[in-house]
Amino acid sequence: MKTRTLSLISLSTVLAACSAAPVRNDALDLARARVEAARADTRVTSLAPDELGAAASALLAAESAAKARGKKDDVSHLAYLAMQRAAIAQETAAGRSAQAITAGAGAKRDQMRLALRTAEADAAKRELASAEQSNASQATALAVANERGAKVDDLEAQLADMNARSTERGVVITLGDVLFDTGKASLRGGGAKMSTLADFFKNNPGRTATIEGHTDSVGSASLNYALAERRANAVEGALLGMGVPGRQLRTRSYGPDTPVADNGTAAGRQMNRRVEIVFAPRSEDVGKR
Repeated sequence: MKTRTLSLISLSTVLAACSAAPVRNDALDLARARVEAARADTRVTSLAPDELGAAASALLAAESAAKARGKKDDVSHLAYLAMQRAAIAQETAAGRSAQAITAGAGAKRDQMRLALRTAEADAAKRELASAEQSNASQATALAVANERGAKVDDLEAQLADMNARSTERGVVITLGDVLFDTGKASLRGGGAKMSTLADFFKNNPGRTATIEGHTDSVGSASLNYALAERRANAVEGALLGMGVPGRQLRTRSYGPDTPVADNGTAAGRQMNRRVEIVFAPRSEDVGKR
């Protein structure tokens, strides 16, 4: 009888230990590895400490959710955000390192680069001012429509201030390359436009979209495909960070395959360097067309 009692106690102890063991989450393991890799990179720790700190905080949130035995999907989503922030930290460090290396390339080259970036910054500011003005106008129009009991369901109308256009693939919004440094994938502008996009997705949970990366034809095709993919992922990561559910987004890289202008001119190449948000049409939208 005593032996049987001891066996039951041992079995209870083993079962209690098993129930207390943390649940393995592959996404969380990958996030830990990505953040640790960023921490081990001296360029990241010295050139992108804020971005690395954001990645570490995101990882801590994912681990806390796992310890609290949160839903697996929620833990995986938080882990994905941590991986994205670690990737942003690495991209930022790489960009700043490249800038430091080329800093002494000559006064004339520096002047040209400065002029280009100034022009891009001015363009981004004009875009922001236009977006803010359009947002204010749209808010006034929506208030009037609500007073009259009107309801706007058309996707193009809701995104008119972002120059949404209807195509055979669906409604498309183009993000120009002023959101990125030349040859880089880290977002550096377009806050108002990204915020408007995030609000639209959160207010329309049934809408899904593909984030497509495109480049010009300068450089090798493999590098262009990789750059286009990183830029699309950067836009996706920014939207996820603003609270857009991952189920509403997917990414795709077209590289230099789908130009919208002549790659033989600087202006044409700039138009070809873009990220497009393509909204999948709903069944009721298809019936309206």
